[in-house]
Amino acid sequence: MMKTLLGTKLGMTQLFSEDGSVVRCTVVQAGPCLVTQKKTVEADGYAATQIAFGDVKPKRLNKPLLGHLKKAGVPPKRHLVEVRGESDLSVGDSVTVESFSPGDKVKVSGISKGKGFQGVVKRHGFGGGPGYHGAHFHRAPGSIGASADPSRVFPGSRLPGQMGNERVTQTGLTVVATDPDKNLVLIKGAIPGSKGSLVVIRG
Repeated sequence: MMKTLLGTKLGMTQLFSEDGSVVRCTVVQAGPCLVTQKKTVEADGYAATQIAFGDVKPKRLNKPLLGHLKKAGVPPKRHLVEVRGESDLSVGDSVTVESFSPGDKVKVSGISKGKGFQGVVKRHGFGGGPGYHGAHFHRAPGSIGASADPSRVFPGSRLPGQMGNERVTQTGLTVVATDPDKNLVLIKGAIPGSKGSLVVIRG
């Protein structure tokens, strides 16, 4: 069984374990995901399974995507993700939260919260300068290169700029509980993304 699911982050809650300790966890509305395409080594050069998630009105999709889903016999879906590797699933099959069980180790990928344009202290953890009155160096980056040689700033320098709003993968997470009736997965700890954002859970 393929252990990959697409889902929507609903928020965080807490559960109480048998010994009375509190377990903070994230609730994800995961699946059901429908298989829309199978790729093989013979035909495509690699093996993969494409799954779709999220109901959407047909007018929200373009004609090529609608035709692709119609060929697979799948209703209009908002998100399509390709999962590398062999699987015993066929086009039209459904992947649900039953593929995961409490105690499974997973990694979750999502788009992190956007923080806007930030300076080097917040974005990269620079120490900054002294905070007392009269100091003219507080939260600036300091020297970013030599003058005459090389007369430029090297690419990749840690500078101010857009922070967040990028793909992040959190590893080493544990499934706390599942609810197949409501398509819910509870994962210990925090995962990337804001409420309502798309996440990919991989076993």
